[in-house]
Amino acid sequence: MASFGGANPVHAKESPQAAKVLVLGDSLSAEYGLKRGTGWVALMEQRMVADKVTATVVNASISGDTTSGGRSRLPALLAQHKPTVVVIELGGNDALRGLPLSMTQDNLLAMTRAAQASGAKVLLAGMQVPPNYGQEYTKRFSETFATVAKTTKAALVPFLLKGVADVPNATALFQADRIHPKEEAHPTILNTMWPPIKNLLR
Repeated sequence: MASFGGANPVHAKESPQAAKVLVLGDSLSAEYGLKRGTGWVALMEQRMVADKVTATVVNASISGDTTSGGRSRLPALLAQHKPTVVVIELGGNDALRGLPLSMTQDNLLAMTRAAQASGAKVLLAGMQVPPNYGQEYTKRFSETFATVAKTTKAALVPFLLKGVADVPNATALFQADRIHPKEEAHPTILNTMWPPIKNLLR
């Protein structure tokens, strides 16, 4: 594709002005149990090309990471990559480990504010826990993401796994551990995540 009078999109990685999306997540964004290149973050890079959105993606997701881990890693990532948009997809492992909700919220708040202070826009990817955690905890956990988004005016996807974990045939879309979606579920995750990310890149 020819480029006239501007930066060649092919060389976006070389331009300090190029938009950059930093994904700070856990196994749901780190292609756990999947072939490389089939997770929603990799699919997003393909969608960017299809939608003619010139941006690069840094996937800094680590399987098993908690909000505390993300909070400790974020400052170096912000300094190194200077992202335009930061996607925070953390919190699920906090719930699995039974960590206090107040700590999860505090960490999400700190990460969001740090990213915003660096000049980035933030998208929080909300998570929900199964009903066996108890109705009160389930409700409060889900509300944690909305509270942080409202407090910081960050963008919010209420539930990362919408259309995957909340459908009648959900079990068929998950790996044997019933925690991690199969490859065929990741296009659905992308369809949930890409519109707000694309909007923040405008």
